[in-house]
Amino acid sequence: MEKSSNMYAIVEIAGSQFKVFPERYIYAPILDYTSGEILVFDKVLLVDNGLDIFVGTPTVNGASVHGVAMENVKGDKIVVFKKIRRKGYKKKQGHRQGFTKLLIKEIII
Repeated sequence: MEKSSNMYAIVEIAGSQFKVFPERYIYAPILDYTSGEILVFDKVLLVDNGLDIFVGTPTVNGASVHGVAMENVKGDKIVVFKKIRRKGYKKKQGHRQGFTKLLIKEIII
């Protein structure tokens, strides 16, 4: 099949669904892989190649998404502040969620 510039797929990675495009980056929940390792995701739920749309029941047979794990990064800081009035209770916490930066190389139907 011909590849189109507006080809995309919806794929499940680590329990979350992502709309992925070839040669673009996504930030998935943190995965246990080394930098530069090639990953293959088989849980492809939908593929649109610009001409046809393939919808899986629940996944598209034979479809896969190939990506490269770039690095593990942290998201923006979230501040959690709890306070109870007139009781002298204050608690401040911070949190930074971990993500894995993935480069999507190709979508195979």
